[in-house]
Amino acid sequence: MTLVAAALLLGPMRGEAKDYGQAGQAFPIIEPDLLATIEARLRRAEASGELTRMNEVFAKRVEAKVRRPKPVEGLTPARIARSWDYDPTVAIERDIRDQKGNLIAAAGQKVNPLDFVAIRQDLVFIDGDNTDQLAWATARYTDLNAKIIFVNGSPIEQMTAKKRRFYFDQEGRLTSTFGIEHTPAIVSQAGKVMRVTEMVIKSGSPG
Repeated sequence: MTLVAAALLLGPMRGEAKDYGQAGQAFPIIEPDLLATIEARLRRAEASGELTRMNEVFAKRVEAKVRRPKPVEGLTPARIARSWDYDPTVAIERDIRDQKGNLIAAAGQKVNPLDFVAIRQDLVFIDGDNTDQLAWATARYTDLNAKIIFVNGSPIEQMTAKKRRFYFDQEGRLTSTFGIEHTPAIVSQAGKVMRVTEMVIKSGSPG
């Protein structure tokens, strides 16, 4: 029995108070035991087969969302090529110290992650349902030199079909961070910044 099923089955419950017409006198609201009520309703649902049906419906909904996540809103195919730099430098909110208490970075200090790590794979954002963008990306990039990230479509279906890895920009967090508005878009390291490029591809172009 799942918490989801329990929440659905429980429904609204409220106690009743009786007014005896005596000013200033209060009577307690007596609630049935919450856990006992849940248990009883779950047992009835299990016996009737309703619980199994609810779990199956829930599982199908979860599977559908995994196979085809919600598209990132507001993105359209690129009509004009453009490029800009994204500076990942951040300001430290509080002092960072090691286990011995030695100061590593002080609050307010600016740190660029690219001073410490190298991004060796390009991030390639495409509409996975756009056959031209998908063909362009898979012809141009391998799993070694890029991560192909869908903003729409089913990465699982394409992984099965093309025998390679694909990713999805959940809730548009990456495209929002980099300021991407159109696809395909490429993000790659250029020194201490990330270079973002929205590209225009011709229909039927393999790469």
